[in-house]
Amino acid sequence: MALFAGVEATTRFENTRNFALDLDRKDVLASYRQKYYIPQGKKREEQLYFTGNSLGLQPRSVEAHLKQELEDWKNLGVEGHFHGKHPWFYYHHFFNEKAASIVGANPSEVVIMNNLTVNLHLLLVSFYRPNSSRFKIIMEAGAFPSDMYVIESQVRHHGFDPMDAIIEVKPREGEHHLRTEDIIDKIEAQGDELALLFFSGVQYYTGQVFDIEALTKAAHDVGALAGFDLAHAAGNIEMRLHDWNVDFAAWCTYKYLNSGPGGVSGVFVHDKHGQDPTVPRFAGWWGHKEDDRFQMNKGFIPEPGAAGWQLSNAPVMTMAVHKAALELFDEVGMKKLASKGEMLNAYLEFVVLDAANSNDKLEFEVITPENRSCQLSLLTNENGKELFDYLTENDVIADWREPNVIRLAPVPMYNSFLDIFELGELLCRF
Repeated sequence: MALFAGVEATTRFENTRNFALDLDRKDVLASYRQKYYIPQGKKREEQLYFTGNSLGLQPRSVEAHLKQELEDWKNLGVEGHFHGKHPWFYYHHFFNEKAASIVGANPSEVVIMNNLTVNLHLLLVSFYRPNSSRFKIIMEAGAFPSDMYVIESQVRHHGFDPMDAIIEVKPREGEHHLRTEDIIDKIEAQGDELALLFFSGVQYYTGQVFDIEALTKAAHDVGALAGFDLAHAAGNIEMRLHDWNVDFAAWCTYKYLNSGPGGVSGVFVHDKHGQDPTVPRFAGWWGHKEDDRFQMNKGFIPEPGAAGWQLSNAPVMTMAVHKAALELFDEVGMKKLASKGEMLNAYLEFVVLDAANSNDKLEFEVITPENRSCQLSLLTNENGKELFDYLTENDVIADWREPNVIRLAPVPMYNSFLDIFELGELLCRF
């Protein structure tokens, strides 16, 4: 039996039902599975759901949260803004502390608003302000397409050619993930031409966790800013954005944060910027200083902190879903979630590789590095799509990424070790 990094040295995995059940019995978070709806399968009672990195499952408490807002709207009308159980005027405040604990921030540094790509554009208005000598942006090659489109369009908006302004960092020949030292070398090579480092916190394709602290420091050392898309990091890994001195970040809430399809987004703006009213931004009524917002005066005065980047009032119905989801995270805490996620992922790798050793039809390479999140990416051969379709037919909900990668993401809030063992059984029978 193999030992895995990040798991206690005394733990030796076994690919058996009894071992998986024993891990579940010892799991202090096991009861939280019952707080989510697990979709029914066609061949089994519940699906083996491994796509929390794409859309998290629905918390059972969501319905009650939505009903509360619908009742207040029905019974109070416009008065719900101030007299509802959760007054809509203050709705974004209900998230500050809980969202801050997810990303390691001060409550003043976070706000929930809009959707992810909208928020990235709004943040870049403030934090990508190129000039003729400092205009370049470094990002990872193969970033999620929306990030590529955001950066390309921002560069063109400022009158620069993306071929000149965007510097992509690629893995070394024959490797699948980026080395921190290679990213830092690229930052240092651009020097005083670099305006911004823009990276993901977790690479969506491979599941690699980037060293946010080291990359931020390297960017600052050459006079650039550092921002991050945390779509696959928020609710997945522990972070300390304030302590790491990150300038800005944004994330969606429908993946690991389980807040519904197209759910609202989170924003982080470090207090060194958020408490500075002179930082340029696109302004909206809801970002105006709260205590005199209804004076309706000319002249935008930003609310201190990340809240000063808001444009419009809260989309209460989608935020009610996020409120329900965050309450569960607040109960558990990111430390416990990350610890279980590490164990789940290690057991997943063990079971998958053990199945491959017993089935000649299974040929794949794990391309997720050791510095990983709750995700295992399998680079498959010509049988890859056949394998994926077979898993789907047997109620395994995984993710296929062209040209030939299967992504599996066990989520600590609701996935069990038995889920992983039963996935292994199916792999052995392929």
